[in-house]
Amino acid sequence: MHLHVSGNLVKMAMVMSHQHLTRIQIGPPKLAPIQFSIRCSLSASPPMEAQNQPKRVVVCGGGVIGVCTAYFLSKRGAAVTLVEQSSIACAASGKAGGFLALDWCDDGPVSSLARASFNLHRSLAEELNGAESYGYRPVTTLSLSITETTSSSSDRSNRKSGKNIPSWIDGAGEAPRTIGTTATTAQVHPQLFTKTLLSKAVEDYGVKVVIGKLEKVEVAAAEGEAKAVVLEGGVEIEADAVVLALGPWTGNFSLLSSMFRVYGLKAHSIVLEPKDPNAITGHALFLSYYPAQGGNPIDPEVYPRPTGEVYICGMSAEVDVQDDPEEITPVPESIRVLKTVARNVSSHLAEGEAIVKAEQACILPCTDDSLPVIGKVPGVKGCYVATGHSCWGILNGPATGMAVSELVLDGDATSVDLSCYSPDRFRSW
Repeated sequence: MHLHVSGNLVKMAMVMSHQHLTRIQIGPPKLAPIQFSIRCSLSASPPMEAQNQPKRVVVCGGGVIGVCTAYFLSKRGAAVTLVEQSSIACAASGKAGGFLALDWCDDGPVSSLARASFNLHRSLAEELNGAESYGYRPVTTLSLSITETTSSSSDRSNRKSGKNIPSWIDGAGEAPRTIGTTATTAQVHPQLFTKTLLSKAVEDYGVKVVIGKLEKVEVAAAEGEAKAVVLEGGVEIEADAVVLALGPWTGNFSLLSSMFRVYGLKAHSIVLEPKDPNAITGHALFLSYYPAQGGNPIDPEVYPRPTGEVYICGMSAEVDVQDDPEEITPVPESIRVLKTVARNVSSHLAEGEAIVKAEQACILPCTDDSLPVIGKVPGVKGCYVATGHSCWGILNGPATGMAVSELVLDGDATSVDLSCYSPDRFRSW
């Protein structure tokens, strides 16, 4: 059975209060391969009243890319429905570090996207009171070498930090170097950022959220144009345009997976709450960490947050993408290593001195040429894709969302040149 969801029916399906989302659950939160369905259309030009209606856009994916896209589309007057199969920011957008850098991509083709997005983050923080609502703050970023030791945290608590090393870093830290200043690096709490942006879009710009499993995109045979998305159970949401922001689950979309590969990189993290959070300064740390048993160093990252938490991540590996993002679990050995890193960085982060608030893993969407895929889907009018942002999804979400909104509503992106990110680039592979 096909139920057409539009207008008031969608309004009934999704209600947003100032505190929470009331959601409809359509089928179990599983992803199967997403297909295109062709339907015949005998209709002529739409009636005049339809031409004057806002453009109906369905954005598929409730991570930071999809939410940013929905935000900028709706802010410009589009009638946006956001479809998410599980819950908002439940995967990498909720479990990432939230680190932002202005110029770290300057040597490559992502430079213009990153610079535009860094500046958009600053503007959004002013608009949405980001400092209080989602922990936006400029940070000083350090590179540091740490050698693992077997000394206890009590032995190290009286050790003086080296020159230019914050006092709370009392491990065997060496070779500190400032690699980002408060003018060039910043941070957000990624889950809070994503949810704050969506709340603004729902409350002020009328975005509707539907929780359901995406099954297919329907394409009108005559025009070769996307006309609707179909969810499990036959629920159909009509659209003038469809944006697919599916992250690592892009591989379940048969048309896209036949053009390019998006693979999953599983990244681990822990979130600690020190007993004395005021002792931890707002320095982001990029480490070269040398294990006690020898071997090659690893590259964990440490992000103190203004909430008083300390986020530590690392230990990544390519994996098959699980269907349900809520069921992605960490590898115990990877979590053990991160806890060892924590206590070697600071006695404030050792067992007994900090509560472990989260042990988690997420899957980052990566491409074979290390560039995101943003643009029109070849061969299907009115269908767009935005995925493959790897570890820079939180940084590049706002500029991606703005550029895609321009592409959908104006036919071309003017804020960022998207040509090098287009799916067309894979045709020559």
